[in-house]
Amino acid sequence: MRWRRSRRSSNIEDRRGGGFGRLGGGMGAGPRMGKVAGGGGIGVIVIALIAMFFGVDPSFLLSGLDQGTTYTTTDRRETPPADDQQAQFVAAVLGETEDVWNSIFADLGADYSEPTLVLFESQVTSACGMASSATGPFYCPGDRQVYIDLDFFTELERRFGAPGDFARAYVIAHEIGHHVQTLLGISAKVQDLRRRLPEVEANRYSVLLELQADCFAGVWARTAQEARQILEAGDIEEALGAAAAIGDDRLQRRARGYVTPDSFTHGTSEQRTRWFERGMRTGDIDTCDTFAAEGA
Repeated sequence: MRWRRSRRSSNIEDRRGGGFGRLGGGMGAGPRMGKVAGGGGIGVIVIALIAMFFGVDPSFLLSGLDQGTTYTTTDRRETPPADDQQAQFVAAVLGETEDVWNSIFADLGADYSEPTLVLFESQVTSACGMASSATGPFYCPGDRQVYIDLDFFTELERRFGAPGDFARAYVIAHEIGHHVQTLLGISAKVQDLRRRLPEVEANRYSVLLELQADCFAGVWARTAQEARQILEAGDIEEALGAAAAIGDDRLQRRARGYVTPDSFTHGTSEQRTRWFERGMRTGDIDTCDTFAAEGA
């Protein structure tokens, strides 16, 4: 991916090393208050293990925890050091997503509200609760923020066999896809529906939501390529490799040697790659209606 020439987003909050700050811009001031879910450390560890074992979106699990604990962060604005290549990469990809979705929303006659991406180590608090690194990257609709421990990218390559910078870009773009769903009101409708359905049917809607986020990631890739030629040879294969690596069937087979389709929450490797490809091929969010697709 030709990311070094991309605009760096300033919407990144760096909580690594116990600090709280934003990458990019000048110095800011003042503590920022928010709500996080309660539940205690043991409950969070169990949730993280469940998410990792079954390939479950942690936001669905964490959002069910009791809301109410207050936390404080200091909004310190800092420029990432030039040698912090992973943070620079994330800022560049996030900037690319902002440019694309601002343009798409403008075409829809709407404003795109840019999310904040939080970098953390080990564990993090959010409006969806506390999560550990084992949970993996996630989007929290409660505070409209994406959370990523950069060590996940190493895991993606070494543990899941999905190397390459565009594999990492796909992960970020997928989480931003969930933000787009939140802005469009899709996530709220699905969450409300899931609460009223039996588990197996609720899981099916979770899969459809995840596959649409994959499709939105493909739309982003196509649009950014057309506008700024960000892709290099092999990039699409890297993204497809990442999508396949984190399919429910592959994750479950890897973890326990067999699969239980009724417990899928993200979709199979084949589904995830197919929907990313559809978004990449069409560049049109209207083609990403997984909920209307026969058999998804």
